[in-house]
Amino acid sequence: MTRLGLSLPLMHPLPLTVHLSLAREAQTLGFDRVWATEIAGPDAMTLMGLLAAHTSRIGFATGVVPVQTRTPQVLAMTAATLGSVAPGRFTLGLGVSSPIIVGQWHGLPWDRPLERLREAVTLIRLALSGEKVSFEGRHYHCRNFRLSMLPPQPVKIVLGALGPRMLELAGEIADGVLLNWLPPEAVPACLSRIEAGAKKAGRSLADIEVAGFVRTSVTDDIGAARQWLARDITGYAIVDSYARFFSECGYTDEIARINAAWQAGDRAGAVAQVSDRFLEGLGAVGSEAFCRDRMAQYAKAGLTEPVVFPFAAGSDPVPTLFRTVRAFGREPSRSAS
Repeated sequence: MTRLGLSLPLMHPLPLTVHLSLAREAQTLGFDRVWATEIAGPDAMTLMGLLAAHTSRIGFATGVVPVQTRTPQVLAMTAATLGSVAPGRFTLGLGVSSPIIVGQWHGLPWDRPLERLREAVTLIRLALSGEKVSFEGRHYHCRNFRLSMLPPQPVKIVLGALGPRMLELAGEIADGVLLNWLPPEAVPACLSRIEAGAKKAGRSLADIEVAGFVRTSVTDDIGAARQWLARDITGYAIVDSYARFFSECGYTDEIARINAAWQAGDRAGAVAQVSDRFLEGLGAVGSEAFCRDRMAQYAKAGLTEPVVFPFAAGSDPVPTLFRTVRAFGREPSRSAS
């Protein structure tokens, strides 16, 4: 692997000091970039500022934030700020989230996601050019907006993509793509879609970074970790976009059974329908050697940056999280947890 990323485990209710320690550990161990998303815990942009202040070399990226919850102008301002604080280290990762998060939680429109994302990226890039921007789209509008501060180096924009049309859009307009929840065998089909989009813009696949989250737990308690992963998969399998994607990856029968149990109100039964092959396809659970080999399979399949997405079962996840991160170190760890 030429590049290796780490996603901060924001699904665990951990103090921010743990996230910062994991980021510093990743820097010491030779990881290339730390990723952080946001759901309903720490907001990603504030966390990016903390990472910039507490690291010196490692890159950091939002992976990803929805374009609907901040205006493109605010996102451009944030990118300019973080890009100035840590030149060349910050990547702006954007996506469209889901109707639940955007519509139900935030009370904002979740419609025409591809069109909305294209407009947002266009407006952000115009703002980051330093020129005065006037923009009239279906979703976003501004007149005579100009940033008063620009980063010394360009800020890369990465799009979180799942379906074919979003993958092509990312290949067309973004510097990189962030994949999620896929087995290595599904990577080539995603790359084909990304390449098709790149060709529309006169680019090649080689011009685009392709990262991907891989749920990973280096642990001796394999059964508990697999159960944790099964619950996590279930939470995504009942979302229409992920259900379609999982079906395209070859898990059609499992998706049908999971959703049938869920709709019948049998939550435990839905989790029980996550088959062994589903678990083994979407996660890496077991020994250090096994998990490292699994990550190498993603690199061989075509990811330019496999991203370790650590998770841990049990009431005290911290030791397993650090054990997982240290299993992928390229240099001996000198940090303490």
